[in-house]
Amino acid sequence: METVSSSYAEPSHLKKGIIDGIPIGIGYMPVALTFGLIAGTTGLTVAEAVLMSMIVFAGASQYMALTMIALGSGALEIILATFIVNFRHLLMSASIHERAEKSSKKIRAVYAFGLTDEVFAVASTKEEPIRSNYIIGVAAVAYTSWVTFTGVGYFAGSFLPGILQESMAIALYALFIALLIPSIKKEGKVVISLSILGGLFHSIFQFWVATGWAIMFGTIAALLVFEGIESLWKKRGTE
Repeated sequence: METVSSSYAEPSHLKKGIIDGIPIGIGYMPVALTFGLIAGTTGLTVAEAVLMSMIVFAGASQYMALTMIALGSGALEIILATFIVNFRHLLMSASIHERAEKSSKKIRAVYAFGLTDEVFAVASTKEEPIRSNYIIGVAAVAYTSWVTFTGVGYFAGSFLPGILQESMAIALYALFIALLIPSIKKEGKVVISLSILGGLFHSIFQFWVATGWAIMFGTIAALLVFEGIESLWKKRGTE
C-alpha cells in the first residue's frame, strides 16, 4: 500500500524548491515594494497592507483591491471581484493536484495557497510525481518576498516627498499595463478584446451601480460575450 507521502523526510526536495524559488522572490521584490508604497498613499495602515499580502497573496487582485478601495467600493464588492480575478487559481490547483504526489489535505492546502502563476509555472516543469516539499519550498520563498517587501515598500513611502507620494497613484495604472504586456505578447487579440469589452461594459454599468459592482459585472459580461462570440466563430468554421 502506498504511503501518504514519502518525501517529507527528504529535505533535498524542500531545498531544491527554495533554490528554484529565489528567482521568483527576486522578481516579486519591485512589485511588492510598489504595492506597499501605493497602499500607504491609498490610506491603508502598514498592518492592513501587510495583512492583505499575507492573506490574499495575489498581486493583480491586491492592486485591483487598492483601486476599488480608493474609489470607495464596499467590502463585498472587493471580495467578489477578487474572487473572480483569482478563479484561475482553482484550475491551477486542480492541475497540480493531478500531477503531485499523494499527500494529506493539510499539505495540499498549504501548497495550494502558495500557488501563484509563477510558482505554478516553475512546479509544472518538474516530472511527475511533483514532490509536495518542492512546491512548498518554491512557494515559501515567493510568499516571504511578497510579504516582506510589502512592508518595506510601505515604510519607504514615508521617506518620499509628499508630491511624489501623491503622484504614485499613476504607478497603479502603469503596473496594470505592465501586467498586460506579457499576456498581449502571447494572446494579443484575446487580451485586447477582453480589455475593450471590459472597459465598455464597465462604462455602461457604472450608470446604474457603484464603481466596484460595475467592475465586477463588467468583467463577467466581457467574459460571457467573448466566449459566446468565440463559440459562434468556431461553430461557423466547422460548418
